[in-house]
Amino acid sequence: MEKIILFAPLIASIIAGFGWRFIGDKGAQWLTTGVLFLSCFLSWIVFFGHDGQTHYIHVLDWVQSGTLDTAWAIRLDRLTAIMLIVVTTVSALVHLYSMGYMAHDSQFAENESYRPRFFAYLSLFTFAMLMLVTADNLAQMFFGWEGVGLASYLLIGFYFRKPSANAAAIKAFVVNRIGDFGFALGIMALYFLTDSIKFDDVFAAAPELAQTQLTFLWTEWNAANLIAFLLFVGAMGKSAQLFLHTWLPDAMEGPTPVSALIHAATMVTAGVFLVCRMSPLFEYAPEAKMVVVFIGASTAFFAATVGLVQNDIKRVIAYSTCSQLGYMFVAAGVGMYSVAMFHLFTHAFFKAMLFLGAGSVIHGMHHEQDMRNYGGLRSKLPYTYWAMMIGTLAITGVGIPLTTIGFAGFLSKDAVIESAYAGTQGGYAFWMLVIAALFTSFYSWRLIFMTFYGKARGDKHTHENAHESPMVMLAPLGVLALGAVFSGMLWYGSFFGSHDKVNAFFGIPAHHAEADAGHGEDTATADTGHGADATHGEATAQGGEAPEADAGHAVADAGHGEAPKGAIFMHPDNHVMDDAHHAPKWVKISPFIAMLIGLITALWFYIWDPSMPGKLAENQRPLYLFLLNKWYFDEIYDFLFVRPAKALGGLLWKRGDGTVIDGSLNGVAMGIIPFFTRLAGRAQSGYIFTYAFAMVIGIAVLVTWMTFTGGAE
Repeated sequence: MEKIILFAPLIASIIAGFGWRFIGDKGAQWLTTGVLFLSCFLSWIVFFGHDGQTHYIHVLDWVQSGTLDTAWAIRLDRLTAIMLIVVTTVSALVHLYSMGYMAHDSQFAENESYRPRFFAYLSLFTFAMLMLVTADNLAQMFFGWEGVGLASYLLIGFYFRKPSANAAAIKAFVVNRIGDFGFALGIMALYFLTDSIKFDDVFAAAPELAQTQLTFLWTEWNAANLIAFLLFVGAMGKSAQLFLHTWLPDAMEGPTPVSALIHAATMVTAGVFLVCRMSPLFEYAPEAKMVVVFIGASTAFFAATVGLVQNDIKRVIAYSTCSQLGYMFVAAGVGMYSVAMFHLFTHAFFKAMLFLGAGSVIHGMHHEQDMRNYGGLRSKLPYTYWAMMIGTLAITGVGIPLTTIGFAGFLSKDAVIESAYAGTQGGYAFWMLVIAALFTSFYSWRLIFMTFYGKARGDKHTHENAHESPMVMLAPLGVLALGAVFSGMLWYGSFFGSHDKVNAFFGIPAHHAEADAGHGEDTATADTGHGADATHGEATAQGGEAPEADAGHAVADAGHGEAPKGAIFMHPDNHVMDDAHHAPKWVKISPFIAMLIGLITALWFYIWDPSMPGKLAENQRPLYLFLLNKWYFDEIYDFLFVRPAKALGGLLWKRGDGTVIDGSLNGVAMGIIPFFTRLAGRAQSGYIFTYAFAMVIGIAVLVTWMTFTGGAE
């Protein structure tokens, strides 16, 4: 079953891409869509039928070189099961939605068969993402990692006649190469130190890596912190975190279904998945975790501020995605990997629905994307309106405070914020996330009010002909709406409930000493067996103390001891879950209050007094331009990196290639060789006495040389 889930999209992609002439345009669409629904159905069976334990499914022997023996295998644990349903569900619904959205595209002529190529790319992406999340070693994960990068490049640049789409595709590819270089260095360092890139071997070696010093860039580093940081650099690129985020908004140049699949629910979450998968290593890398928390919190705040003033409906949601990914990284950085996966899981539903809803608006408004030209569409697009309303209620965190009743985002976002408070003692990350929650509420309701309320703005003819999308586009919205409403309430206990529930869900062995209600310390004071307990796995017999190079922690040369059991690992000193459960009430209700402030402000600005945004933008012109221009990151990068690179390229082209290389070759070909040719030509006089004289001179030289050298030998 697992092999079908993994390889069916690849086979469908190949048939649709290369065999569409035989099965037809419609055949390619139905084949890829049907196969994805099959993978989705099987993934849900795997998810509900999974016992929480880690299972290994060998596919084939792969890379074998020296001590490197890497098989292509499926690692099936709870993390994999979660990602399987996220990837296949969103992908299947996007395939179905695309059959309506891509039916008639103005970018292509009537007789062009662009749809088979589009659906083949979608299925290829899905296969690469599934390969990434089912990987049992870092080489396999890196292969899938690069595969989704390739598919992303192809899909972002799908409108290849648009220069902006080509530029966006190249930008995404180049920025991700920076992150991927860090990821590759981390993999190499792990192989150098552990002689393996299999997850179990790496996880078992984590305590020793924490005691190892590594020389890198002429400096001594703690191996665990350095490797964790390098892996996180890869995650920063793929998940569009601050400093490597600039590609994500530009990626909206691709068709809207691409934005929903890649840039809302799947590819951009690969970095979060990587950090959670490598939790046994990150738990021994406290400095690296601090970096993860800082970058995640800063990204959440930065992207939320930029989203406040964007006018393109897709870009607003793109910056929202960037911000929500920051939430996930904060949860992972404070050691609450289950909560990071919880927000990843719920976010996939409501964010995919928001993107597809935006696509429905764009489709109904004849490809108009500027929200300033919308308004009053509630009656024209009723189903789309309610779908986007549900998505907005979910992302802004609407629910009943201090209960587990609410939309998906209410439960998962609150869990992240409570974890941030517990993990940072109410520090920088906590306040950045609360402020980001306020901004998220404002720009999300701003989108709803500008699009569906007020008077119609923009082209009158476009508004008169605005129409609801076909059922093939609305049905996926309905399915995703169910996830946006119920996924948080249904799985809250599994991701952020009691220790027993979380442990059972993620396949972590049962506690030997149950934590008291109100006492996070029990985790640390349990007996030595608790070092291998439910919350903390079985990396070594640590007993709650720092790892030492004794018999219990020595890493065997061959097998590196025993790897932790369970899909995630939390160190005995990690009490964040207990502390988060017992956070003060004001902390627990702070996201709800932030949501209300954002909602009321949006109502004031766009319903009660629509002149306010213009007045505020005029009064605070520098701040408005600062946010509108995305903190000038693109301009700064253009000045620091792009222009110097172009100048260096121009220098090497004109001076290096033109003057030195071409000049040298041309000088030899057109100067030196003709000169000697002319000299040689003069010797060919045609007179016999000239040739006879040359022969005599040659004989004289030969006799002289023999006289001086031949006798001595």
